[in-house]
Amino acid sequence: MTLDDILVEIKKAEKIVIMAHETPDGDAIGSMLAMRLALKKLGKESDVIVREFPRTFDFLSGANEVKSNSDIEKYDLAISLDCADLKRLIGKEYFEKAKRTIVIDHHSTNAMYGDINFVNPVSPACCEILAGIFEYFDISIDSEIGSCILTGIITDTGGFKYPSVTSETFEFTAELLRKGVNVSDIYQRVLETKTKSSFELARRAMNRLELLEDGKIAFTYINKKDEEEVNAEAGDHEGIVENGRSIEGVKVSVFIREKEENLYKVSMRAGNGSNINVSDICYVFGGGRTPKSSRSINTRNS
Repeated sequence: MTLDDILVEIKKAEKIVIMAHETPDGDAIGSMLAMRLALKKLGKESDVIVREFPRTFDFLSGANEVKSNSDIEKYDLAISLDCADLKRLIGKEYFEKAKRTIVIDHHSTNAMYGDINFVNPVSPACCEILAGIFEYFDISIDSEIGSCILTGIITDTGGFKYPSVTSETFEFTAELLRKGVNVSDIYQRVLETKTKSSFELARRAMNRLELLEDGKIAFTYINKKDEEEVNAEAGDHEGIVENGRSIEGVKVSVFIREKEENLYKVSMRAGNGSNINVSDICYVFGGGRTPKSSRSINTRNS
């Protein structure tokens, strides 16, 4: 299948739904909103399904128009973005019932669960893939679409600091800057600005941080009680796993978050200069594997 096949399906469809993985990050949110704006330029309306929308991304165009559910039972076309497998897809019931499905992703373990699959594991972000797709479709990337795309690129590269960053990443960013996208503003919004609840969760996690195995492993956690006490919102836990990886000598940073009773999300990140592939570790336990040095898994306490 080619990009031309994707364009054919989009042009044929009247009812389109867009979705991404559970607990969406900046790349997932940016991808969905960028795709919605791009489809509008093709004369197509679409629904974006998000059930946990982090307030951090409220500044993006279309953020106030996302839906948690839809009245449409069967869409002509469902587009999955930044999601490696169907089990992690929010709104998968719409995807499964759709007449045609498209998957666009950058995870190397993508299960190719769509009718059409476009996966580039070399790309550091799904948003970067979309930038190339929109150019191929001759869709003008204005400042609104560009802001969504850059949000995904910045968040999934940790502010351009991960090894997955390529020369194309900077070329895309330079082009977006020329189009009027405020790079520094987006960087500050998505990486340097925290809600009070987010700050409090990070403080609690830092106070609990332990160094194990002679300082090679940094470990910390938060539980549901913590989130309730600080009135945490969607996304307020993001970035906590980063705290441990910056400590000298740490090879792996581990962060555990209690999602509900007996269900925990384990996030790992390789320490600075570490050659440990935490993606492989998580993959063994059913988590995803990506080109990035950070991954997470869900685990139930048996």
